[in-house]
Amino acid sequence: MIINWFGQTCFKIQGQTSALVTDPLDKSCGLKIPRLTADVVTISRDNDNAQTVKGMADQEPFIIDGPGEYEAKNIFVYGIPTVNPEKNGKTESPNIIYRIEMEGITIAHLGFLDHVLDDSEMEKLEGTDILILPVGGGEVINAKQATEIISQLEPRIVIPMHYALPGLKIKNKIDDVKMFCKEFGACPKEEINKFKITKKDLPQEDLKVVVLQL
Repeated sequence: MIINWFGQTCFKIQGQTSALVTDPLDKSCGLKIPRLTADVVTISRDNDNAQTVKGMADQEPFIIDGPGEYEAKNIFVYGIPTVNPEKNGKTESPNIIYRIEMEGITIAHLGFLDHVLDDSEMEKLEGTDILILPVGGGEVINAKQATEIISQLEPRIVIPMHYALPGLKIKNKIDDVKMFCKEFGACPKEEINKFKITKKDLPQEDLKVVVLQL
């Protein structure tokens, strides 16, 4: 499995026989928009950019944009709606977090999560191997909240996302990934442009943080 990041909450997770893309970027974000192909596209909240992802083998990608259980091309996806208790369920754009199972590895992509997980949400993400979560603050969780969620789920690998980048244009000011590294206290010295992992290579004891570059 190879995981690439393109900024914000957009990733491509490439397996041996299938691929999944999360939250395709909008041109207004100021980042380079990649040309992506995938079998499955997940949408964490309102996003009209799914059509920018091309399908594989002359087939349109399977779009997942809501809660429920899905299966396509040996990829199992569970969409879990989240509600911030402090907002009394009122939000302009509900967030969907996704539990993705590929090649024996369980990945949790938390989308635009803006609160620490409640017991129900945490239970549905039990057994997460790779946790992909926002860390920049603003409209999403900040470094302190991200650290708390990592303690809640105890994944084997953590990949931070949704933090400040050169050229990024968004409404709310957000923190750099260094803020998360300082709060969590365990980041690698070097960033990598893609992360390769197999089930047998998952860390068995110490948690590993992977910081991806564009």
